[in-house]
Amino acid sequence: MAYRIGGPALLDHVRAEVPEGLRGVAERASARGQAAIYLLSGSVAIAVFVVADAIREESRAAVDALHAAGLEVAMLTGDAEPVAKAVAADLGIDTVFARVLPEDKALRVRTLQEQGKKVAMVGDGVNDAPALATADIGIAIGAGTDVAVEAGHIVLVRSDPRDIPRIVSLSRATYRKMIQNLWWAAGYNIVAIPLAAGVLSAWGVVLTPAVGAVLMSASTIVVAINAQLLRRVEI
Repeated sequence: MAYRIGGPALLDHVRAEVPEGLRGVAERASARGQAAIYLLSGSVAIAVFVVADAIREESRAAVDALHAAGLEVAMLTGDAEPVAKAVAADLGIDTVFARVLPEDKALRVRTLQEQGKKVAMVGDGVNDAPALATADIGIAIGAGTDVAVEAGHIVLVRSDPRDIPRIVSLSRATYRKMIQNLWWAAGYNIVAIPLAAGVLSAWGVVLTPAVGAVLMSASTIVVAINAQLLRRVEI
């Protein structure tokens, strides 16, 4: 006799028979936000195990910070829908995709992208690797598998979810700094190039090559100093 172990998706796949007593245990567990794992003998469930994830306080802080940054938070999970919704309600997650098979995670990411959304995917397992590679930004948990780390664009070395909103803050600050430097460089050159070409020579103002070289270097120094100010950004 073959034995199998799995969640609700396995029951649907093999059309398993679940005794009423085991079904009641699973339903009560789902109502509490816990997951039911079934042991099957052939196509009959003979036992059910109830497990629950401990929600980290860091996760709550991370979700709150992402909301404060104006971002929508979604959860992709293979857990049953009642369990997923209970966890999402506890954390304040906006959208839940429950009972998602590993091969479907990348498809869910592509669906969101087709809706015009920019997607950042956070994951730590082999099953997350395709979705990490598909997302606009893949953020791998440092304590996860090597496959996930290699597929991600960013690796959270400390495995702290609060670093995710910090990444958002740093990227936005970097973009603002880039725009500042572009405007500075463009404005500086718009003024300096005509001066170097002698536009004020009629009034006796002429820039020597040495002065032009100094002014050009000064422009580069200002841009570099402004970029270094990113170190002072609080994230």
